[in-house]
Amino acid sequence: MSWLPLSFGAPMVLLGLLALPAIWWLLRLTPPRPRTEPFPPLKILARVLKREETPQQSPWWLTLLRLLIAALVIMALADPVWNPREKTPVSGTGLVLVIDNGWASAPDWDKRMATARLLIADSTDLPVVIAFTAEKPDADMGPFDASTALDRLRAATPRPVPTDRPAIYARVSETLALMPDASLAILSDGLAAAGDDEAFEELLKNGAANLVWAAPERMTPIALTASENRIDGFLLTAIRASSNMAPARLSAGAFDDKGRRIADATLNFDAGETQTDATMAVPFELRNDFAFLALDGEHHAGAVRVLDESAKRRRIGLISQAEADQAQPLLSPLYYIHRALSPFADLIEPSNPDLAQAIPQILDQKPAMLIMSDVAAIPEQARQKLAEWVEGGGTLVRFAGPRLASANASTETGSGTEDDLLPVRLRSGERSFGGALSWTTPQPVAEFPASGPFAGLDTPRDITVTRQVLAEPSPDIMERSWASLADGTPLVTGKKRGKGTIALFHIAPTATWSNLPISGSFVEMLQRIVLLSRNQGTVDMADETTLAALAPYRMIAADGSLAPPSPEARPLEPGADNVVTLENPPGLYGSQAGVLAHNLLSPASTLAPLQRPQAQIPMSDIAYDFDPSSLLKGPFLTIALILIALDTLIMFAMNSVLSRRMRAMRYGATTATLLALFILPVLLGSTAFADDRKPDDAMSIDAVSTTRIAYVITGISSLDAVSHAGLQGLNRFLLDKTALEPGEPAGIDIATDELAFYPLIYWPIDPASPVPGNEAIARIDAYMRQGGTVLFDTRDQYSSGFGQGAASPATQRLRDILDNLNIPPLEPVPADHVLTKSFYMLPEFPGRFNGSPLWVEASLDASNADDRPVRTGDGVSPILITANDLAGAWAIDANGAPLLPTVPPDPMQRTYALRSGVNIMMYMLTGNYKSDQVHVPVLLERLGQ
Repeated sequence: MSWLPLSFGAPMVLLGLLALPAIWWLLRLTPPRPRTEPFPPLKILARVLKREETPQQSPWWLTLLRLLIAALVIMALADPVWNPREKTPVSGTGLVLVIDNGWASAPDWDKRMATARLLIADSTDLPVVIAFTAEKPDADMGPFDASTALDRLRAATPRPVPTDRPAIYARVSETLALMPDASLAILSDGLAAAGDDEAFEELLKNGAANLVWAAPERMTPIALTASENRIDGFLLTAIRASSNMAPARLSAGAFDDKGRRIADATLNFDAGETQTDATMAVPFELRNDFAFLALDGEHHAGAVRVLDESAKRRRIGLISQAEADQAQPLLSPLYYIHRALSPFADLIEPSNPDLAQAIPQILDQKPAMLIMSDVAAIPEQARQKLAEWVEGGGTLVRFAGPRLASANASTETGSGTEDDLLPVRLRSGERSFGGALSWTTPQPVAEFPASGPFAGLDTPRDITVTRQVLAEPSPDIMERSWASLADGTPLVTGKKRGKGTIALFHIAPTATWSNLPISGSFVEMLQRIVLLSRNQGTVDMADETTLAALAPYRMIAADGSLAPPSPEARPLEPGADNVVTLENPPGLYGSQAGVLAHNLLSPASTLAPLQRPQAQIPMSDIAYDFDPSSLLKGPFLTIALILIALDTLIMFAMNSVLSRRMRAMRYGATTATLLALFILPVLLGSTAFADDRKPDDAMSIDAVSTTRIAYVITGISSLDAVSHAGLQGLNRFLLDKTALEPGEPAGIDIATDELAFYPLIYWPIDPASPVPGNEAIARIDAYMRQGGTVLFDTRDQYSSGFGQGAASPATQRLRDILDNLNIPPLEPVPADHVLTKSFYMLPEFPGRFNGSPLWVEASLDASNADDRPVRTGDGVSPILITANDLAGAWAIDANGAPLLPTVPPDPMQRTYALRSGVNIMMYMLTGNYKSDQVHVPVLLERLGQ
């Protein structure tokens, strides 16, 4: 019956149904009655007793029920399957599975894995080779047995990177050469990539028994390829595959760094259209808060685009003292600056030409950068406000010109201008090349310095300079030169002032002094300075550290979410032609100080459908889908068990067993209830009189059941919050890096709380906190004498020690506390101390600051042999003292991000601070086991003898 979607895995078992008539006969058969021999003395009793009669045959309906039970059991043993599927043609000496797990496979990954499991199930006992095209080429591919292959599939995940078919197919081809006549199954993501044709030829050159090809029915993913912050809004560009030509409409969202949706746009694909644009028309202040863009309903890495500071538009003020000639706009001092900056910045100009009013008017609009063209004298009332703006983080860019040159020449000293709003001191007058009365020729631009903001830009070979304003020679002139001419004279100089930057182009912004303003290099140089002008959350491009590799910060996961970096992610080299790989997955690279966006797709990317390969071997196509069949063995056995239980109840009812047992149960329940009513009050009453528990017992049991670090509650809410957050950050690091599973940090009052539960107490010292009383000091002294350790942290990076010289208020408060304690002699942690190697190898113990030593109990009787790793006599010091603010470096917020910056802002300093905390905890919990390890070789030698 082909119309019935039911099949059996073991159809021969159904022959057991032929035994149902025999079972019917056995169920109805009744053995012959035994012969009765009456015993005369019992005749009277036989007449008195009630005779129970048993029917000779069971009722027909009960027999039918038992036959149904037998039939269900037989059908269950035959492995019934509802809606059975056709098995895939897997044969030969093995099965070779090649699975695309790149970013395009994420939307249908579950179906892809279900299809792979069916292929493995159909291969019975054949060895299985599994290769993923988005993994490293040296990954283990097998062959595996079926069970191990299924475990491998369960552990596999899609990757947010493109596939690497050429490398993987080459390895699979080598495997096929060792497994002749194996079945080859390719589970593709349907997305074409460069080199696919050559990769398929390499894969199939060693032959296979047959080829099973699986691909999505239609390429549905839509991806973001570009975004641009324009004047009128934020432009998005999305693409789709050419095989998906139906009209489509979807929405996109812009999110801030906390994941809040702050803007929307609608993308419309017309029929036959593979690329479309949409604009988020929102104010640029709101656009500057965009952290990433995402397409709604698209759960893959291509649907998310992260943004860095280069995507943020900046408000730039323009000031010039020269009046623009409307008839000759090319001679305007701001014309080329307008043309260079308007595509990626919002330009503002004052309405009043008077500098005394124009500069404050521009600064009131909070620009990121201010460009002044040929402005010589700045009014004093505006100069102070301009200087404060630069100190606060603004970027001032000035251009030379006739006015600035004449101002130098008119100085009384004749030695040039001394202006604190210029990066260098200028010489009087100007320098001219290539004139009729000059023997010099126009000077070209030299290669940009590697430590300046223009590092990495191509040297403009066709740019020459005919006039310039010269800088006075100084020892730091080379450090302040961002660009120079071939003769070594500065073209662009700059310096830091406070949090801001001052830069000077030693030429005019028109084409009269140089052809630089009419070149593409001028646009690139201004763009670099705009990047430098970011006041918050940016990497200082003038800092030579930006040339170092950027650490992974937040990565785009395969499902399109933002996640912490995986262990295999590696730092990204800035400025290089970076591609998305497993070592450099898409996401943000850098730190809280600044990030660089590394996105999956470029503006030139396309989504082309993958063509089915042509082969000379038998081929079959399958579709991605879950197993449509349902096993009925379990339901059949369940129904049979229910019917067996029903048969048992019927038998109890027919034999009156059930009624008798119910009466007995009711009698037993009544008796138990009466006993409980009489006995329980007595038991409860006696227990109440014997209960000697105390209110703090539960807290004590909880405290000793897990290792917890305590901190002293100072009464200063902000300080206590940092202490709690710091110990939470240390706990998380301990969980990640060690086998220790600490409990929640405990805030304690040293005057009242029990201290013996905690191996380490962190005590931040603040001058505003009161000095503990004598009773509290006595409890701390007893705690330290009984094996506990107190970590005092003055958080002021002192270096004067504990003498009677000048000290900070926090250090003086610490001295007041220690005067009442029995403190052993102290010393900075020696290089061979257990603390330097209890878990990590550490030469120092930094916190938020890195300058104070960590003080411990001095090992006065230490005498080291040359072959000993640590000094002898090391016990657990009852006191540790630092000024590096360890808790401030450990502190994290609710999202696990660092709460306070390190000084200086160095991510590795925070890592070393956390490692210091791990070493301290290992030292507290294990004591001097490192010192004891020196005896291990001697003991082993003796055991060998």
